[in-house]
Amino acid sequence: MPLDRKSTNSEEKIRTNLPDWSSLIPVLPTAGKRTPALYRELRRLIEAGGIPPGAKLPPSRDLAGRLKTSRGSVVAAFEMLIAEGYAEARTGAGTFVAGRVPTVKPTIPAPSESVAPKMPLPGTLGVAMADARTLGLFRTLLARHLARPGPEHFYYGDPRGGDALRQAIAAYLRQARGVRCEARSIVITTGTQQGIDLVIRSALAVGDRVMIEDPCYPSARAALAGAGLALTGLPVDAEGADIGQAVPGAKAVYVTPSHQFPLGVAMSMRRRLALIDWARETGGWILEDDYDSEFRYAGPPLAAMQGMDDSGRVIYLGTFSKVLFPGLRLGYAVLPEALLDEVIALRIRTDRSPPTLAEAALTDLIREGHFSAHLRRARRQAQAARDALVAGLSTAQNLTVDVPDQGLHLVAALPPSLADTQAVEIARQAGLGVRALSAMAVTHAQRQGLVIGFSGFAPEVLEAAARRFAAAIAGR
Repeated sequence: MPLDRKSTNSEEKIRTNLPDWSSLIPVLPTAGKRTPALYRELRRLIEAGGIPPGAKLPPSRDLAGRLKTSRGSVVAAFEMLIAEGYAEARTGAGTFVAGRVPTVKPTIPAPSESVAPKMPLPGTLGVAMADARTLGLFRTLLARHLARPGPEHFYYGDPRGGDALRQAIAAYLRQARGVRCEARSIVITTGTQQGIDLVIRSALAVGDRVMIEDPCYPSARAALAGAGLALTGLPVDAEGADIGQAVPGAKAVYVTPSHQFPLGVAMSMRRRLALIDWARETGGWILEDDYDSEFRYAGPPLAAMQGMDDSGRVIYLGTFSKVLFPGLRLGYAVLPEALLDEVIALRIRTDRSPPTLAEAALTDLIREGHFSAHLRRARRQAQAARDALVAGLSTAQNLTVDVPDQGLHLVAALPPSLADTQAVEIARQAGLGVRALSAMAVTHAQRQGLVIGFSGFAPEVLEAAARRFAAAIAGR
């Protein structure tokens, strides 16, 4: 009929003159999720000005054909836009963008900002190994708990963390590290850094004098200084930190006795006993950071100093960031009874409770024996990476490298004519990530050297980067 032909031609004219906004909409997800996805994309275009106020939206049938989705999904998305005030329906005319809608300007990164995270250079500290088998297991365990999520995931739980994970960690620490602990004395943290923060804010006051190993772990120094504490460096030699040089009135000391960061030495037994005696006699606290004790290549891990303490003055800090991966954001603090209530109260005020889903998967990983198997593989990978880095650095006649029997980094001594801060830039240009040892000094004389990590990189990549650096400093 002529009327029908006229109507059809009119609709075809409108369809032809409308801009094809479908090209701005990404591929929609599988059936069942298309309506909310289309609504979000149309709203995004409207807010960004891609579809201007007052503009007519394409007929639902036409847009459905272009997006290869059902007309019902398009109609439902339009109705959501109308309900939210982003669009309006005009009887007999179609659907139009509302005359006044909120606009959102896209964030343009400053020239100095990075749009995507940069991959760290080989040798960079703090990079964890990606073990495909463990990642696959963790994915399976997460899916297990997502498929049948327990009630603990739907309300705020124990600020100390789930009892099951704390039980598993307590059993592991008693067996592997000789730590004296029960589940009730463990608080799950988002890593060592949070553990330090919770402890110092609970046990110390602004202005208190605190000793820290010299040279030291820079992030620990930053946490202590940021809390308003007065810092004094405690000299480190071949036997570790020397408490015999303690300053009067100090309220606490931060140490890494099993593998001192950055020098890599282990604290001798006489120094450990002297440190515990100091804490008992002065009422001071010992913060024992046991950050990478799992990585020991000659014999079993050294026993934790906390297990030798009979006066309740040692706070033991550990993390899964090194042995698994930092993205997990799980660590732990083993607390003396005198600090437990205050740390828990602070945790409630600042962070409520740890992530229960990650906790559940990690608990299964430990209890089912996967964690122990992962440790064995991780040690082999780390040792191979260490040996490759040493091989590459050893091609330089003017470098002296201490081969560590524990940990995930080493220290290289430079020739006297080359400052470590200058060597850092040379290494960067050679594609090797290093840190200057001198930058880790606290109050005593700066030592020269380079701190280089070997975790998280393929051995051949590490060796090649180390060889390039060795060639770059030859003859200096």
